[in-house]
Amino acid sequence: MRRSLQVLAACLAFLSLNACATRPDDQPPAPKLAFAPETPAPDIMTFPSLGRGLAGRTIRVSSEADLVLARNEVVLTFDDGPMPGKTPRILKALDAHGVKATFLMVGQMARSYPGLVREVAARGHTIGTHTQGHANLASAGFDRAVEQIEQGRASVAAALVPTSFRAAPFFRFPYLADTAALRRHLAMQGVVVVDPTIDSKDYFVSSPDQVKSRTISTLQQKGSGIILFHDIHMRTVEMLPALLDELKAKGFRVVHLVPASRTGESVLSAALTQ
Repeated sequence: MRRSLQVLAACLAFLSLNACATRPDDQPPAPKLAFAPETPAPDIMTFPSLGRGLAGRTIRVSSEADLVLARNEVVLTFDDGPMPGKTPRILKALDAHGVKATFLMVGQMARSYPGLVREVAARGHTIGTHTQGHANLASAGFDRAVEQIEQGRASVAAALVPTSFRAAPFFRFPYLADTAALRRHLAMQGVVVVDPTIDSKDYFVSSPDQVKSRTISTLQQKGSGIILFHDIHMRTVEMLPALLDELKAKGFRVVHLVPASRTGESVLSAALTQ
């Protein structure tokens, strides 16, 4: 009897030992997390990506309230042109990356280089205005300021007359110097003020790489933005291809602003009316 108990105890011990010594690869796999969404920052909304390219969505704008960007969205804007030798190279870089920009043109420049105005429109970019002579409207007095705005619009419109293109009702204050009265006046005229949220400061004496690095750094801090450039500076021309490459590498998308209406002065180009 004692011998039988000893044999039984040995068998139980053997079975217990083998049960505890199961190899890791014999164990069932650990459950995997099926979905681990990233939590977006609360201050900027997000949209699904439209693809892997740099070109993003198009926003139809009828008021400043429409100028809302999601995280990783940017708007490229160029003030003060057009300028021979510079604007064409900027257009070439934008074409190469398949993106569109907004050009806020000075009336005197449009009158001097109407062919460039038409070229910008023909490439599918948005054209707005930036006064006739780049005056500081905040110190010009209301009547003089309105005159500057209207002359600028008339000069850009005249440059586009031989074509089916028209300027969008978009405007930017020179030096970003505005007044509440002027903003109300523009709103009553159906003109949208496109204020930048990121200043590249390309008007400072800088290298192209410094302009690019400054812009990218600010953009990453903010998450999105309407970027202010000037197509009259060679440093901006030389910087742009590398900036566009880096925007794509970092997952940004370039948004195209167009007017909401397809009739009257808000028509951007024949392409929008088809």
